[in-house]
Amino acid sequence: MGRAFEYRKAAKLKRWGHMAKTFTRLGKQIAIAVKAGGPEPENNPTLRSLIANCKRENMPKDNIDRAIKNAMGKDQSDYKSMTYEGYGPHGVAIFVDTLTDNPTRTVADVRSVFNKFSGTLGTMGSLAFLFDHKAVFTFKKKDGLDMDEFILDMIDYDVEEEYDVDDEEGTITIYGDPKSYSAIQKHLEEEGFEDVGGDFTYIPNDLKDVDPEHRETIDKMVERLEEFDDVQNVYTNMKPEEEGE
Repeated sequence: MGRAFEYRKAAKLKRWGHMAKTFTRLGKQIAIAVKAGGPEPENNPTLRSLIANCKRENMPKDNIDRAIKNAMGKDQSDYKSMTYEGYGPHGVAIFVDTLTDNPTRTVADVRSVFNKFSGTLGTMGSLAFLFDHKAVFTFKKKDGLDMDEFILDMIDYDVEEEYDVDDEEGTITIYGDPKSYSAIQKHLEEEGFEDVGGDFTYIPNDLKDVDPEHRETIDKMVERLEEFDDVQNVYTNMKPEEEGE
């Protein structure tokens, strides 16, 4: 089992946040995609992949349509992608990914949580050596697909050999170079794969062991950070909890 699979498997077993929070996060991403490429999914690959993500998260079609319509409004705020990184308690690295229309508010919110948990907020890029930035795509698996041939083909598009298969959902998840995001998405769609949802993620390259008490503290800090609407995702290098623990 590769570290990416191990890390993402743990994330699926324990989902921080609630459905409403997920819908808010996706709504902001839709707003950015619509402003950048227009409201028509057939002409906007980023929006097309976001809609696939929305469907996978069971976001109602009315919510998706409303998010697209709101993004076209004159009063819709412009969101900026901001990242904050530092160390939480017990030396665990924490990476906070946000979309905000008010960076001053967002950094104050994030700093307040780091302070509350005796953490240290660092400068942007200070933890880059601890995390690998990846493009990640999840899509429906075709019947009779030869995975060896498929991965060999995708390597030409800067996709890694490691991949995840979810037999229950009938999906495949692959990882690649963020710079090749558009090329990967285009090729998958040209090859006829359905519901191609794309995103970006940070995967720790060195997992840190913690005891149950420390894990509980880190979990509380992550949960507090994800309560803020501006926060999209929170990543740590804490070693995932084993099933049954």
